[in-house]
Amino acid sequence: MKRAIAVGALLAAAGSAPVLDQVPSVVRIAYELEGSVPYAWGGGHGAKPGPSKGTCKGYHGTITPCPAARTTGVDCSGFARWVFRLAYGRDVLGRGNTDAHIRRLQRVDRAEPGDLVFYGTPRRTHHVGVYMGAGQMVSALRTGTKVRMDDVRVLGDIIGYYRLTAADA
Repeated sequence: MKRAIAVGALLAAAGSAPVLDQVPSVVRIAYELEGSVPYAWGGGHGAKPGPSKGTCKGYHGTITPCPAARTTGVDCSGFARWVFRLAYGRDVLGRGNTDAHIRRLQRVDRAEPGDLVFYGTPRRTHHVGVYMGAGQMVSALRTGTKVRMDDVRVLGDIIGYYRLTAADA
C-alpha cells in the first residue's frame, strides 16, 4: 500500500499525464523492483529480459576481483529492458546496451514518468535509468548496489530524456 501511494505521489508531482497506457506500469514495476535485485555488470542481457549472470568482460568497477560472473542481477540497460518487458509484455528494447537503446527512442524536451534518462554523450552512453517524476529515477547504478532510486543528478552528465513511441511499443 505504501508503494502504491508513493508511486501516485511521484506521478502527481510530475505534473503531466503519461503518454502511453503502459507508462504507469513502467513506473510501478521500476518502483516495486527497487532494492530487490543486485547490480551485475552485463546482467539482464540474456535471451529473455531479467536477471542473469553478469560478465567481467569490459568491467572497470572499483570492486576487485570483478564479482559480475558470480552475481545474478542486472546492469542499467538490462534493468530498463526488463522493466519495459514486464510493462509491455514483450522485449521492446532488445538485448543491446545503452547505446543501442537510445537509438530506438525519441528524445523529449520535457520528461514524464516512464521515460528513460540517459548519461554520457549521444554517441557513447554509459548509464540509463527509468524516470519516476519529481527529479527521481530508478536504476541499477553500480557494482555493490541493488536497484535503487536516486536523484537524476547523481551522475553529472545527463544527455536527456527519451521516450518509447507508440509505434515502437
